[in-house]
Amino acid sequence: MVREDLRNVAIIAHVDHGKTTLVDQMLKQSGTFRENQAVEERVMDSNDIERERGITILAKNTSIKYKDVKINVIDTPGHADFGGEVERVLKMVNGVLLLVDAAEGPMPQTRFVLQKALELGHKIIIVVNKIDRPDARLKEVVEEVLELLLDLDATDEQLDSPVLFCSGRDGTASLTMDGGTDMIPLFDMILNYVPAPEVEEEGGMQYLVSAIDYNEYVGRIAIGRIERGVMKVNQDVSIGDFHNTKQEYRGKIVTMYQIEGLNRVPCNEAKAGDIVCISGIENITIGDTICEAGKFEPLPFVKISEPTVEMTFSVNNSPFAGREGKFVTTRHIRDRLFKELLKDVSLRVSETDNADTYRVAGRGEMHLSILIENMRREGYELGVSTPRVLYREIDGKLNEPIERVVIDVPEDCVGSVMEKLGSRKGELQAMNPIGSRMRLEFLIPARGLFGYKSEFLTDTKGEGIMSSVFEGYEPYKGDIPKRAQGSLVAFETGEAVTYGLYNAQERGELFITAGTQVYEGMVVGASPKSDDLVVNVCKKKHLTNTRASGSDDALRLIPPRNMSLEDALEFLADDELLEVTPKSIRIRKRTLSNQQRAKDRAKM
Repeated sequence: MVREDLRNVAIIAHVDHGKTTLVDQMLKQSGTFRENQAVEERVMDSNDIERERGITILAKNTSIKYKDVKINVIDTPGHADFGGEVERVLKMVNGVLLLVDAAEGPMPQTRFVLQKALELGHKIIIVVNKIDRPDARLKEVVEEVLELLLDLDATDEQLDSPVLFCSGRDGTASLTMDGGTDMIPLFDMILNYVPAPEVEEEGGMQYLVSAIDYNEYVGRIAIGRIERGVMKVNQDVSIGDFHNTKQEYRGKIVTMYQIEGLNRVPCNEAKAGDIVCISGIENITIGDTICEAGKFEPLPFVKISEPTVEMTFSVNNSPFAGREGKFVTTRHIRDRLFKELLKDVSLRVSETDNADTYRVAGRGEMHLSILIENMRREGYELGVSTPRVLYREIDGKLNEPIERVVIDVPEDCVGSVMEKLGSRKGELQAMNPIGSRMRLEFLIPARGLFGYKSEFLTDTKGEGIMSSVFEGYEPYKGDIPKRAQGSLVAFETGEAVTYGLYNAQERGELFITAGTQVYEGMVVGASPKSDDLVVNVCKKKHLTNTRASGSDDALRLIPPRNMSLEDALEFLADDELLEVTPKSIRIRKRTLSNQQRAKDRAKM
């Protein structure tokens, strides 16, 4: 049976190509909001970090009504580190809108998400967005998308995918490059081109869990699509998974919600093809199948790509521990990390020999830094190690993760970028001029990108755009030189004063201002030399009763470098930790005693 009253689509694209803004306009023009309702921009980016960074981190569901057809729309993340989110939500849909920026064209993540959609055989609608950009290249971008489809071995039908030209900001869509007046052509295209779900109403109920939400009141909330039959509230069910990683067990559906616009609306029953949220089943995880009690038939689930980067999370044991955070013990950190596993399938957490330390593996630095940022906002204090890549042994050889990096820079910066990436074992794959800029494509070991972002922005005077996506594992490429800078380390515990900072700034670039509380072994700046330098930023000027003209003029301090969480993670050396608290980010030496570190160095 075909559900003509329903369409399930996902919007996939590279980061910052305008998915969430387009969903805003689809909701507005479909009449989801009242005419006088105040609606903020990027309404789907619901958490603070998404709003601040302007990126989507979690896949989210919404629905719109058009011509008596309910269109379930899933807004997916565009950043490669959240690829696990994209992979699994594609199981819930029958078609995708592939969004491509009219100026940038297809980028690494466009390739990644498109490949996943093609593997599942989904129908694809190509949407060229931001056609109002002054540097838009509409014809070239359409050709680049077709080349990408050929490159990914798309079928003849997928190569004939329709193309729409949109401006998400203005809320227009058109079949021609001239632009339109509203989103109606997009809605019509979804109805006519995306297949209605083919469902079996007969037979036992089957439901695949594709996402997990968590609520303090009801526990885990499973989100997924009913594949067969009818699901009812208070129904007895059997739960298990396709790969037999857990034993089949019984449960009961306590509540069920359908998604209407941005709200979850309670319902008593739903049919095959519907995307619903259910609660009341303990230990439910992504990839599980829920069936009618006694009729368990598991559904296959896409294997989520493995993590490539690992860090250690430990209890904060610095002299300032416990001053700012609410959750500071091992138990707090352990519970929080294992709670994150409930909804993030790309994350791995394992215990170490040290009871206070946990190994946390994810899809990239960004993936793990978002987790750290969320934890500190919730009131956690922790110590984080430098990121390191996860190696694999394949056919007896050591292999490492390789990233495909696309770099868009002004022409006069190409030389310095190629030189830096060459020393980090990057291999140039392609080089194409786009107007006055140059687009370079490299394959580079994931560890070669650690600490490069800030250098890249300096080398390109802030005008460069860099994005990467995991490509695969290749044999170990050899040693990569470590960071050339050393650290400026605080000599004693106390408050940094202007006089001490004035003398220290001659030795390197500072990270702190006067009045900052410091402790022995805390990193207060970067040294241009490769060795660490101990500086006394708490040193006060000795008072005498002699005054000399000019010597007591106001001391001028160079403004310090403000380190964001990502900057600090990039700067970390192997013998350093990042102390993260709700109000502060401090870099520190693992061994705080300057004397002890000097002894350890002498032994080496």
